[in-house]
Amino acid sequence: MIIASFHGFQVAVSQQVQALATTFNQDILMKKIIAATCLAGAIALPGLAQAREVTLTTQLKDYSGNGAYLAIYVTDANGQYQKTLWVAGKKAKYYRHLSDWARGSGMKPSEFDGLSGASVGSGRSLTVSVELADTLIDAGYQIRIDSAVEDKRDNRADVSVPLTSGGSGKPVSGNGYVESFTYDL
Repeated sequence: MIIASFHGFQVAVSQQVQALATTFNQDILMKKIIAATCLAGAIALPGLAQAREVTLTTQLKDYSGNGAYLAIYVTDANGQYQKTLWVAGKKAKYYRHLSDWARGSGMKPSEFDGLSGASVGSGRSLTVSVELADTLIDAGYQIRIDSAVEDKRDNRADVSVPLTSGGSGKPVSGNGYVESFTYDL
């Protein structure tokens, strides 16, 4: 048989094929590692985007009744919820009255943990500082505020203002309990 007479040659060819297969497998492994590294970088890159501290000031109108619950959040140009900035009001059972925010956030605690404080009384103001990614500014995003007061009317989008460099420091009137809202970049 040819195999028997070329046994030494067959072994040599088999070793070369095995060496090529090992090199090929190493190339595939290296390509997978490179692809995974690129994917991880692409996922992490938005998190590394520059952010800045933004001061949000909400002045409420004088009204009779309990303190107002407020949800201050960011939407995209189509009005779709993106991120919670602040929630004023400690009792989560009343958050459903902040309807647009509640629908968008799903009222998941992860959406407002660490981003909440007391409700805001009639005629009082709320000032908070938050971190906002620079990529949200001048990119079609909006800051919205939903407001609600116990035994009174709920206000979806009491305030809706484009998040722009030019709008920084300019007060905007609300449609419900909010007298004015200002953000400072």
